[in-house]
Amino acid sequence: MRHPIRTLAALACAGVLVAGCSGGTDNGADDPGTTADPGAGGEEITLVVATFNEFGYEDLFAEYEADNPGITVEHRKAATSNEARDNMNTRLAAGSGLADIEGIEVDWLPELMQYPDRFVDLASDEVEGRWFDWKTAAVTTDDGKLIGYGTDIGPEAVCYRADLFEAAGLPADRDEVAALLEGDWDTYFDVGRDFVASSDAAWFDSAGATWQGMANQLETPFENLDGTVIPLADNTEMKGIYDDIMAALDADLSAGNEQWSEDWTNGFQNDSFATMLCPGWMLGIIAGNAEGVEGWDIADVFPGGGGNWGGSYLTVPDQTEHPEEAKALAAWLTAPEQQIKAFEAKGTFPSQVDALSDPALTGFTHEFFNNAPAGQILANRAEAITVQPFKGPNYFAMAEIMTDALNRVDSAGTDDADSSWEKALVAFDALGLE
Repeated sequence: MRHPIRTLAALACAGVLVAGCSGGTDNGADDPGTTADPGAGGEEITLVVATFNEFGYEDLFAEYEADNPGITVEHRKAATSNEARDNMNTRLAAGSGLADIEGIEVDWLPELMQYPDRFVDLASDEVEGRWFDWKTAAVTTDDGKLIGYGTDIGPEAVCYRADLFEAAGLPADRDEVAALLEGDWDTYFDVGRDFVASSDAAWFDSAGATWQGMANQLETPFENLDGTVIPLADNTEMKGIYDDIMAALDADLSAGNEQWSEDWTNGFQNDSFATMLCPGWMLGIIAGNAEGVEGWDIADVFPGGGGNWGGSYLTVPDQTEHPEEAKALAAWLTAPEQQIKAFEAKGTFPSQVDALSDPALTGFTHEFFNNAPAGQILANRAEAITVQPFKGPNYFAMAEIMTDALNRVDSAGTDDADSSWEKALVAFDALGLE
């Protein structure tokens, strides 16, 4: 699952917190659909799981407890990915305090892959082939250590307000909207110009979110495949995206609401914007923020073809006193059956291969989004993904520089496009990576 980029903290490390019982149990992964027996000997066990935003696990925790007498699952839920990352940095530096199972987000995963010895090896024959190859490859070391179990991926569609479209004289039916927006980013922005000419609402929510969708279509956004950094001053693809978004801001297409801010949250209730890029994990967030608002729908389309925004993993830090039990719970939570339930709860689209053909997924409709066939739409969007951006250990810091540059112009209004870009160049040089 993907969530916001902001402050770059110190050294990051993640883990999946599940405190299990002591005792001679196996790792619980011999059958990924079952759990270990952490209650052997009558010991009462508390398993701590740290996540952020919406993983869709609340009901699953209760189910796990019901099937495993003697186990209590304690859920620590951070409001944002950044908050979770900062918490892990602090507790990693302290050498204690991490949960038994820690949820980590893909954009700060490269930082953690530099420290594989800080995580329990989750490799097991029983989970071999459970995930897309590219999902597993990202958490596998050169010597074959697996430090994370994949939860979700973020195939992107376009969520939109059908009522605002209709009021502006645009097609409102989801198939017609998909046809209207089919094409590249120029098409998306051009339709936006038509929309704002006939509406008081903006076209999209924020520059930062739009940049995220565009940047995730680049194979090498900040670093070459060999890991060498592309100087921002020479990064023509990134500058091109920045210029395109600045042109959209000049045309008043953005609501100017920094994503995850209070203004952004309030924007769902006051008709602030008509469209937003929405990976599966965003559906639950939209439905929550826009509670009581009618008109939201999902179009089976994405500018430029396809894109993946985010996705997360469960890891088991080596700080845990119960690594085998933690592995068992993490394996159970990331089994296809459980991930489909998480999708139904919060829209977190499964990264498990077997889940994609499950009728429970493909036949899933989302009541809040005008009963849109969300499962099939996101499955289609997953198939449209052709590029997986290369993200090295410095990606998070460099991406933060870009979102800061965009926010200075879009939400804060402190800079124009040129001055904010110059500040980005200075901040990039200060990283000392070139």
